Amino acid sequence: MTRTIRLTAAQAMVRWLSVQMTDEGERFIEGVWAIFGHGNVAGLGEALHGIGDKLPTWRGQNEQTMAHAAIAYAKTKKRKRAHAVTSSIGPGATNMVTAAALAHVNRIPVLFIPGDVFANRRPDPVLQQVEDFDDGTVSANDTFRPVVRYFDRISRPEHLLTALPRALAVMTDPANAGPVCLAFCQDVQAEVYDYPENFFDPKVWRIRRPEPDPREVEDVAALIRQAKNPIILSGGGVIYSEAEETLARFAEAHNIPFAETQAGKGANGWNNPFNFGSPGVTGSQSANDLCEKSDLVIGVGTRFQDFTTGSWALFKNENRTIVSINLHGYDATKHGAVPCVGDARVTLEKLSARLGGHKAPAFDAKSRTDWHEAVKKVTAAPDGKPTNYLPTDAQVIGAVQRVATEKTVVMCAAGTMPGALHVLWQAAPGGYHMEYGYSCMGYEVAGAMGIKLAVPEKEVICFVGDGSYMMANSELATAVMRHVPFTVVLTDNRGYGCINRLQIETGGAEFNNLYKDANIEEQPQIDFVAHAASMGAYAEKAADIADLEAKIVAARGRDKPTVIVIDTDAVPGTGAGGHWWDVAVPQAGGPERLEQARQRYNRNITQQRAFD
Repeated sequence: MTRTIRLTAAQAMVRWLSVQMTDEGERFIEGVWAIFGHGNVAGLGEALHGIGDKLPTWRGQNEQTMAHAAIAYAKTKKRKRAHAVTSSIGPGATNMVTAAALAHVNRIPVLFIPGDVFANRRPDPVLQQVEDFDDGTVSANDTFRPVVRYFDRISRPEHLLTALPRALAVMTDPANAGPVCLAFCQDVQAEVYDYPENFFDPKVWRIRRPEPDPREVEDVAALIRQAKNPIILSGGGVIYSEAEETLARFAEAHNIPFAETQAGKGANGWNNPFNFGSPGVTGSQSANDLCEKSDLVIGVGTRFQDFTTGSWALFKNENRTIVSINLHGYDATKHGAVPCVGDARVTLEKLSARLGGHKAPAFDAKSRTDWHEAVKKVTAAPDGKPTNYLPTDAQVIGAVQRVATEKTVVMCAAGTMPGALHVLWQAAPGGYHMEYGYSCMGYEVAGAMGIKLAVPEKEVICFVGDGSYMMANSELATAVMRHVPFTVVLTDNRGYGCINRLQIETGGAEFNNLYKDANIEEQPQIDFVAHAASMGAYAEKAADIADLEAKIVAARGRDKPTVIVIDTDAVPGTGAGGHWWDVAVPQAGGPERLEQARQRYNRNITQQRAFD
């Protein structure tokens, strides 16, 4: 006879989560971020208090941003460990939907546990309940359905017996990894059930390494043997597969240069002789030149996002073929690619063995060193400039680069800096963290905290513009409370400088992006130093680029976050690299600037080859 133990459903959930282990002997769900309210405080809140350090609870300031911290943690841990996030019903739950979408796009595991309405419906409608006049089963949590990999509503205590294993199966599946939502009805959280004791036996979750079909390996090998100008696009899947060294050996063994996507950057060091930088819209000149003439583009663990492909106008060789090595068939067959479905590391090893001693023809190595000289020029300190000179974002990047070490991790998500960092930052292995799948403003500060929690031995430097900082900065207080140190470089260009440049490029008038162009009576004079200091951070303003360098070095060794504010010029771009990006321009009407932008747009769309 099966022995049972009587627990509330909330107690059962946290007990089960506390014994789900990695093959390295650690909890897969390290802990739970929580903001309590009606819907989770009485049931799940009491259960989390009861379990204590066996499944620790951390208090956040905002449901979205504490979820961002969880996502950054899992991304940094290469999806081998994760966090859970719980909220009340209503706005607490829907605040997390943006974070769920971010995790979904980036394929990052996080467990969302929003409180839900009463399963028994006796007190309906409760405070914050969303009522659907045509569907009695709908609640606010149904907004999670399109942006999670697995959704379930726990409306009976015994549902946990199937829902929890399904949730972890998704989160630990290398192909389907992503967010999970278990909407937890608040009355059910408090209900008791006699659970089988063996349900709480520790379980080890291993990340599988699916092997590719030998026929697909042979197909790709044959294409590589025939190629005159192959190039590899190294994506985030290389990092999650821990195939960094394997890819570097493959490139060297077969004489194939590679470029790193936003998600893949930092898999291998910038000084690897086969690393030509970044491809696409935020691409280096050296990598984009190779991509344009390549007859074989080999994607490894990449989604072929439009920034990577230059909106599919980058690969100009009429005879080019796309190969996609990916864990998921959905990604492997995009845009007519020749698929090779399998783990990146295993697939590259098998492909290399099949190729034997084959080497691709020689490529232009000098373009790589030429590119490094171009980067050095645009990121150089602005010597000899007047005292009122505002530095460019590229010069800010140069300042941080000059004082960076092998332990430095730079991170960002939105605005100017993601593109500038992708094209200009010279990353050491593991030294780059970019959320550019969803490019979510407000990820930066919370994400920096999540990274530091994952790799406390590293120096984490967060690049954030004033626009993103204004959207979400409150987890700075959480980092202060928990003594999680990282450095924020806050570039103040007095508005949304990145989108202002895009507005100009697409023929638009400067409007509503910079404060000077907004419909306001008075431009705000925001004291970011005072604001950050009010939350307990060490905050100061850099007078110039040299002062910024000194202040970054001085921040090392502190036990709380440091915020360094520097005024920057909103107008200049990176000054090097780049490629066209498809942002539609109005087809009719408007002044001459719009007509000129439309002519440029028409010329570029003729280069797009997305489906052949």
